[in-house]
Amino acid sequence: MLSHEKNSRIHLAATIIVVLLSAWLKISTLQWAVISIVIGMVWAAELLNTAIEAYFNLVHPEKSDLVKAGKDSAAGAVLVCALISVVVGLLILGPALFHKLIG
Repeated sequence: MLSHEKNSRIHLAATIIVVLLSAWLKISTLQWAVISIVIGMVWAAELLNTAIEAYFNLVHPEKSDLVKAGKDSAAGAVLVCALISVVVGLLILGPALFHKLIG
């Protein structure tokens, strides 16, 4: 997936940054659990999206409004998960980063 999907490389970079930032900020065990859940949620959605797109490409390679709707819905699920993860990241890492940098 990493070699074929540009978005998965973006998710990998974001994952690495969030994990390093979380370690540097020494977030709590509960915060680590929540961060881990949303990271896993985004990766699971991305993997499912990739599988759904590959399936559609295999069984219906020609253009179709129905296939487009299916692919768009799967991509939309990834977007929703990514947006939720950003909100969770801001809620957990934002205050900790503010206190670390400002005092």
